[in-house]
Amino acid sequence: MSSRMTTRDRRGRRERGPTVRIARATPRDAKRLTAMVRRSRAYEGGYASMVAGYRVGPDYIEAHSVHIAIGEDDALLGFYALLLDPPELDLMFVADRAQGLGVGRQLITHMITEARSAGLAAVRVVSHPPAEGFYRSVGAERTGTVAAQPSVVNWDRPELMFHLDRLDEGCSTPSG
Repeated sequence: MSSRMTTRDRRGRRERGPTVRIARATPRDAKRLTAMVRRSRAYEGGYASMVAGYRVGPDYIEAHSVHIAIGEDDALLGFYALLLDPPELDLMFVADRAQGLGVGRQLITHMITEARSAGLAAVRVVSHPPAEGFYRSVGAERTGTVAAQPSVVNWDRPELMFHLDRLDEGCSTPSG
């Protein structure tokens, strides 16, 4: 799957985003996925402890539906991991340099297609607090809060749900 995303600049003018190809991750991708997680600016400051020793291993990639977004220059632009039982978007990262270019929206649209193909009705997301607005903008609905678990996660996190029957076919926006 390859597509080019059209975005808008600060003045509202249309501009073309990167061409993105989404593909299944392989165990060989483990090191660069781990590097993306650990280097993410979204986890600086008080959130740094969450990803300090985090590792996306080859075994994880083999066990779950992990997909990567690749740019024209074969650069890694982002990835997601969909767990099927129970259904959950476990990981979702977009490279810092690709933030705001529509890569995350393309990954979510792809994830929804994969979830529907697997026969899922809904997909849970326990979000990084600053990412809640993004998930809501692509169709997830807030369902609650997951309380902090000190020594693992020191802050409350929003819990959201993608109700697949409430989203338009082929996209990640609520039907209506």
